[in-house]
Amino acid sequence: MENTLGLEIIEVVEQAAIASSRWMGKGEKNTADQVAVEAMRERMNKIHMRGRIVIGEGERDEAPMLYIGEEVGICTREDAKTFCNPDELIEIDIAVDPCEGTNLVAYGQNGSMAVLAISEKGGLFAAPDFYMKKLAAPPPARGHVDINKTPTQNLKILSECLDRAVEELVVVVMDRPRHKELIEEIRQVGARVRLISDGDVSAAISCAFAGTNIHCLMGIGAAPEGVISAAALRCLGGHFQGQLIYDPEVVKTGLIGESREGNIARLKEMGITDPDRSYNADELASGNTVLFAACGITPGTLMEGVRFFPGGVRTQSLVISSQSQTARFVDTIHLFEEPKILQLR
Repeated sequence: MENTLGLEIIEVVEQAAIASSRWMGKGEKNTADQVAVEAMRERMNKIHMRGRIVIGEGERDEAPMLYIGEEVGICTREDAKTFCNPDELIEIDIAVDPCEGTNLVAYGQNGSMAVLAISEKGGLFAAPDFYMKKLAAPPPARGHVDINKTPTQNLKILSECLDRAVEELVVVVMDRPRHKELIEEIRQVGARVRLISDGDVSAAISCAFAGTNIHCLMGIGAAPEGVISAAALRCLGGHFQGQLIYDPEVVKTGLIGESREGNIARLKEMGITDPDRSYNADELASGNTVLFAACGITPGTLMEGVRFFPGGVRTQSLVISSQSQTARFVDTIHLFEEPKILQLR
């Protein structure tokens, strides 16, 4: 899968990032999202595969969708039998977030990126458009911290695993009213808090890389993005756990259904009979082969954002593979016309 699709999925996220970046700072988050969706769909439909979107654009933002169940790739065309050999056909499940951090793009803030994860059919957890309690941590803490423990307990365990004082740990938390008690507890135990407005996929992945000064992600965010984070952290050997949140009173928004009971019924319809179950990275991204790709839209901890120059544009992407056990940073220059200048850095 990596040999066949590796370069092409890089181009998918690159094209989405370039399209979205043209709307950076213009205050129009839905437009920034829409053009990323369209660019991502167009490039995926040029790949020799039969792909199925299992996690797409959510209804939460009333945004344009690469909808769940949508089929993409050359081999989904009506005339596919004429040029797609069923014996050689790659069937994959795809999780996408064409513009992770729409508000970040709209207001010119750091940390937005175009993201996708792929695996063979059935290899990615089809998360509902709910919220998810998340815990991400570096590889040395994998299997030691636990989402069912208190933040205080986990920070003490993390301190031991990383051989760092608790006071040296940095925990990323989404800046939301629902996290008031969580933030207070983290500070009381002595760790430092980095609040973010959006974009917890980048924060989760940053936990796996030394030198980012991010040691943990805690709190509640979108469930689909949790699966994408899990795919990356599984490949990197980091720790990730997620637990679906179905009670509107917990998230303090009206965006996941009118009632706790109605949401539980919806989960049962999807085959999720234990709504309180905690999932680890291997369960959320269970495929034999998992690939993750992201391209920076605005500058972030892991990647530079899209940079325009006369005649072209430069992007930086990250591709992570469970197959080759690699994390590749890809720096690409895209030439639109004869360039006037090619700047090395």
